[in-house]
Amino acid sequence: MNDVPVPYQVTGVRRETADTVSLTLTPAGDEALEPFAPGQFAMVYAFGVGEIPVSVSRIGRRKLVHTIRSVGAVSAALCALRPGSQVGLRGPFGTGWGLERAAGQDIVVVTGGIGIAPLRPLVLAALAARRAYGRLNLLVGSRTADDLLYADRMRAWADSHGPPLCRVTVDRPSPAWWGHVGLVTTLLNSARFVPQNTTAYVCGPEAMIRATARDLLHRGLRGDRIRVSLERNMRCATGHCGHCQLGGVLMCRDGPVIGWDRAESLLAVREL
Repeated sequence: MNDVPVPYQVTGVRRETADTVSLTLTPAGDEALEPFAPGQFAMVYAFGVGEIPVSVSRIGRRKLVHTIRSVGAVSAALCALRPGSQVGLRGPFGTGWGLERAAGQDIVVVTGGIGIAPLRPLVLAALAARRAYGRLNLLVGSRTADDLLYADRMRAWADSHGPPLCRVTVDRPSPAWWGHVGLVTTLLNSARFVPQNTTAYVCGPEAMIRATARDLLHRGLRGDRIRVSLERNMRCATGHCGHCQLGGVLMCRDGPVIGWDRAESLLAVREL
């Protein structure tokens, strides 16, 4: 891990939605970052603007993909980049999803909004090693169809017989919408898993994480087998600024992926 940003070149730009872009990045020179694990993040630097933490959304041998939503000055600058531009990367930072600990188990992935981005590497890794895991369930929630990330892939998976078993729902459907309507937690009714032999991975808005974790606990999953990402609390990646602190935990150092058995009490402390 390098404290000095390593130059990476933008070699691909894919517009996912009106305000979200996926950037494919490859080393601009001989120096490259250490390999990332699914769930980890990089500090992505837009030259002359600043840097933000962004989870990796796809991991290649010599390339990384980061899916970025334009919500501020730095993210807007990154979303405006074109092939040939350069960014600075630091990392990898943070804890990963720990997919290897789910060997032999059923897997339930539940996402909301842009939460599918940091979970995509986990899904791809599980698909690449199908014999190592049980049934794979991918449950995706989005505000509208226009806000759905990786829409082509989601529809292809939803139309197939799996793996993965993929279900997609939206809050506000358009006349042409082809999937479910309602909260993403309602999709758990169609998922196929044995709670006593299942690990769940959850990422999205905090309210959605809470509701999903409660539902999974009610269905018999242990709290430590419900892995959640609290990456929205991150800021500097080094634990110096304190913006990511929840209780005694610094998310950029000790997270952002932790078990719900820890996350529940940390979020409760913040509400006091």
